[in-house]
Amino acid sequence: MTDGWGKKGKRRGWDAKDIRELKSLAKKAPVRQIAGKLGRTEGAVRQKAMALGTSLDTRKRRRRK
Repeated sequence: MTDGWGKKGKRRGWDAKDIRELKSLAKKAPVRQIAGKLGRTEGAVRQKAMALGTSLDTRKRRRRK
């Protein structure tokens, strides 16, 4: 029986170390890699980044001539 929170059934809060790591990896690594490193789901990483106002866009932008 699950309690509605997925497989493990426990929610883990974000501590300052997790947030620092997320911010340092943002724009450098894909979300899948960040999630694996932090031990969280991709959705959790995306939601926290959005709440912090941090972009996870890793695409390089080309300058217009």
